[in-house]
Amino acid sequence: MTESVASAAERLAADAVLALARGDAEGFERAADRVTAGPGVDDWQPAAEHALADLLRRHTAAAWRRGWQPADVVHHARRSLGDPHADAAVCAVAAEARDYPEASVDERWRAQLDALGARVWWDGAEPWPRYWRERAGIGWPVAAVHLLELSHLLAVLPELPLLCPIPGRATRRTGPRPPAPAPGGAAGRRMVDRVRALLAKAESTEFPREAEVLTARAQELMARHSIDHALLADEPGAGNRPTGIRVPVDNPYEDSKAVLLEVVAEANHCRTVWHQDLGFSTVLGFGADTDAVELMYTSLLAQATAEMVRAGSGRPGGAKGRKARERTREFRRSFLAAYVQRVGERLERAARDAERGAAAESGTPDLLPVLAERDRAVEDAVDEMFPGLVRTRTRAVNDYEGWLSGLAEADRAPLRARPEVREGP
Repeated sequence: MTESVASAAERLAADAVLALARGDAEGFERAADRVTAGPGVDDWQPAAEHALADLLRRHTAAAWRRGWQPADVVHHARRSLGDPHADAAVCAVAAEARDYPEASVDERWRAQLDALGARVWWDGAEPWPRYWRERAGIGWPVAAVHLLELSHLLAVLPELPLLCPIPGRATRRTGPRPPAPAPGGAAGRRMVDRVRALLAKAESTEFPREAEVLTARAQELMARHSIDHALLADEPGAGNRPTGIRVPVDNPYEDSKAVLLEVVAEANHCRTVWHQDLGFSTVLGFGADTDAVELMYTSLLAQATAEMVRAGSGRPGGAKGRKARERTREFRRSFLAAYVQRVGERLERAARDAERGAAAESGTPDLLPVLAERDRAVEDAVDEMFPGLVRTRTRAVNDYEGWLSGLAEADRAPLRARPEVREGP
């Protein structure tokens, strides 16, 4: 590969991304064609693949400096562009991450790479775009367009608060997440595994009462875990402080889902900030609490969705076509809004009652002041990361039947975020 060919490939790729940034669809199409075909030299396609890989590496590294994390980038690529682009984003993330020493990559970052399967599975000496497109069965012209579109998406990502150190700037242990959010080491991990198993059973059962029992037990285990964390963190020299995670919040009914995440977070001493245009929310809190929020929100969303579909399927017919679809959408939106309101009220009441009971029964009268201090620390973290934040809560209710059905289902699911803590495991 000659230097002139490499330089030409880099320039044409940059021209194509710039055309997209300017909103020039025709200019992008012309530039993408030039990237694909080149000036007619034999080694053009390998040069273009190298240029695209380098361009994506630079934009991926820039995304980290803007506060984005691997899971955020892949989720945003899938939501905005599609599955092939998201798969390419995983490769770009893996390629960018491979040169960092293990000790310089935060545990939370490494866990996301593992969850995404972001590893170098191709010949590291060759440009990954060729291996990616061959594995996906995508021809070179289409693949080049996908990679240019992904480059543009990364180039225009907005700034986000930095939730953990970016690769190259971390120390071996910098925070409470993940994979072991415990005190108790292996015992804590086993407890989290038990919680996940209980919630998985609650989501899969067809019997509402069984789901209630399983979910309540899972919450009890997580509440014990969270309170243990709070007491340990209050000890001198613990050095614990709020951290953050991002949780996908996608259509349909994203407004109701965002509020469901908010009420679960508030019951667990966390706060949320919804990035509506990006399809996720930032959850701020202490490590054990953010773990609980993510687990419980995912489970409650699955259970609410299943109940919403069952409740809607029993409604009397009449409308057809577009009108029927609109009525179904309004019913489901109103169902979720009502479900969220009632579950939020009950979670909050149960959480505060359970904390007072835990303080009385466990012989730790200082528990409530400790939790109040942690609440203040979380609020301070929100103010620091999101200055000038506008605080709102969205609800859309246009179907009275859906609203009543949602209230009824919420009443049949008496879930407690922090139930009474018992002695023993």
